[in-house]
Amino acid sequence: MTEFTMPATRGKAVLEQLRQEIISGELEPGAPVRDAEIAGRLGVSITPVREAIAQLGLERLVDIQPNRKRTVIVLTRKSALELMDVVELLNCTGFAWGVGHLEDGDLLRLRARLGEFEAALAAGDLAAASRAGLAFGNVVIGACGNRELLHQIDLVLARTRRLFALVTDQPPVWDIWLQGCRQVLTHLENQEKDAAVNRYREIYTDLRARVSELPLPGNPAE
Repeated sequence: MTEFTMPATRGKAVLEQLRQEIISGELEPGAPVRDAEIAGRLGVSITPVREAIAQLGLERLVDIQPNRKRTVIVLTRKSALELMDVVELLNCTGFAWGVGHLEDGDLLRLRARLGEFEAALAAGDLAAASRAGLAFGNVVIGACGNRELLHQIDLVLARTRRLFALVTDQPPVWDIWLQGCRQVLTHLENQEKDAAVNRYREIYTDLRARVSELPLPGNPAE
């Protein structure tokens, strides 16, 4: 079990802890989410736990049913592909809007995120590699300045990280992502903005193809 650390507020601490446990798979898909049990385990009152669960419900990491039963969300093949479609739409739109607003400092940050990506892979830290890979694109997406778009991306970020934790389990997947980021940065440094946008989109297209091959359960409604 990962060590629980207390940041600025108990509410944020509980939220981040539960979110990370779901993303990492420590809390397994379909597992019950019981506020009293979690409060006892983390050594906090029940109020911040309930607030965290409510937020995780909004992020669709926790399934809150009408009978108040709460469970960790289960990614089916259908829901995973739908999520990839939405992530591609949001992130690639933000990327396309952001390339025209990049400054020299942003290119340096992209180079730094790429370095972190490469270092994490070399160290075998796949969770850190996944964070760095997403952070690479977020440098450009954040430059778009559209707060509503950025808010929508934030809402699916945790589920994206959970999905990528399932996707990025084989070297070919890391090659798709890493080579894509390298080529995107080369295009941006050469002022080839359209080529950078197209190459960034290809990363998601290729990752979606990988998701379609995952041994996930089918759509329960099918």
